[in-house]
Amino acid sequence: MKIKLLISGFCSVIVFAGNAQTVSLDSILNAIKENHPAMKMYDADIRSMDEASKGAKSWMPPEIGTGLWMTPYDPSLWKKTSEGTGMGQYMISAQQMFPNKKEQVANRKYMQAMSSADKETKEATLNDLNAEAKKSFYMWLIIDKKLKVLDENEHLLNFMIQSAELRYKNNLGKLDAYYKAKAELGKIANERIMMQNDIKQQQIMLNTLMNRDKNVEFSIDSFYVIKNYAEADTNYFLQSRSDIKAIDRNIEITKLQQDLERTKLKPQFGVRYDHMFGFGGFPMQYSLMAMIKLPIANWSSKMYKANIESLNWKAVSLNEQKQMILNEATGEQQSMLSAIESKKRQIDLYQKNIIPALQKNYQTMQLSYEQNTGELFELFDAWQTLTMTQMEYLDQLQGLLLMQVEMDKILEQK
Repeated sequence: MKIKLLISGFCSVIVFAGNAQTVSLDSILNAIKENHPAMKMYDADIRSMDEASKGAKSWMPPEIGTGLWMTPYDPSLWKKTSEGTGMGQYMISAQQMFPNKKEQVANRKYMQAMSSADKETKEATLNDLNAEAKKSFYMWLIIDKKLKVLDENEHLLNFMIQSAELRYKNNLGKLDAYYKAKAELGKIANERIMMQNDIKQQQIMLNTLMNRDKNVEFSIDSFYVIKNYAEADTNYFLQSRSDIKAIDRNIEITKLQQDLERTKLKPQFGVRYDHMFGFGGFPMQYSLMAMIKLPIANWSSKMYKANIESLNWKAVSLNEQKQMILNEATGEQQSMLSAIESKKRQIDLYQKNIIPALQKNYQTMQLSYEQNTGELFELFDAWQTLTMTQMEYLDQLQGLLLMQVEMDKILEQK
């Protein structure tokens, strides 16, 4: 019986620990990288291209044919007669074109490079997914802090209500702010319900990003960092932004594709062998012929030359796209740096001046009320002002954290 109780208690501890699991932001980001379907999709595409590149140096398939060759319609002429041999032959034919070695090399380089762009695009997509996860994480974190403020405020309101009830019974006070305090308790309960629903929404979002059951219960740690950012130059974006590097890879692929198209303008050689079995004593014969394709002729080279010119303009387009992203990134960085510094100054004012002053004001009103020299409505007004300011501070902090998310996304930092 004792063993059963121990096992039952141990299982309960495991279940409780599982339900109370606390997850860090880094573990969420790692889970997204490992499990998100978009990452697996890119891995499969990259593997597909790499596997396809293994056949880059293959030859064209041989061509084999068989059938009657220069054979009369009249079968009686196939047979040998006293006048001579029969007419007609049965032929077996084989043909093989030899690959251009330069074309094979160019094709191999082109196909091996194709997956490089997808590798960078995968990292750019991961950067976007990380930004979504960070937003949900920080929104959840701020809601947790607001819930703690609500809990503290509920405790203070209960103190005010109980004190007012006691004073009223002893004819030492009025009920001028009593019912306002009671109403605020109801508002706190309503806000708590809304915030708990918001937490559930963020939990579903993070579970979705981690590609697991949407109803998995977990909590998040309260760790966060207020970062300091330095201005990044163009070289930083060229080296760090995966979407820009993906464009560079596409430009390289375009050049390799041009090289491949140029090799198709070179002659291609082949050989053809035919063997004929004669009818009616007609001797066996063969033919052995060398073949050459001449795509350099004007009427056959137009397609390749057009493709080369088209790829030139594609490279121009990709370069302009790269400049557009660079321009947007540098502009967004400058704007975000200014906004972050402004938000930091606002938060600093809340932390060092506004909230401490309002806390002292509330403490003064509370002391006056406890000494029967202050009124309940004065204490309630001081509490309400402090509460609103604390919520405003948390909104400002959330704004700063979300700005950091945007800056990390621009700089492609984890």
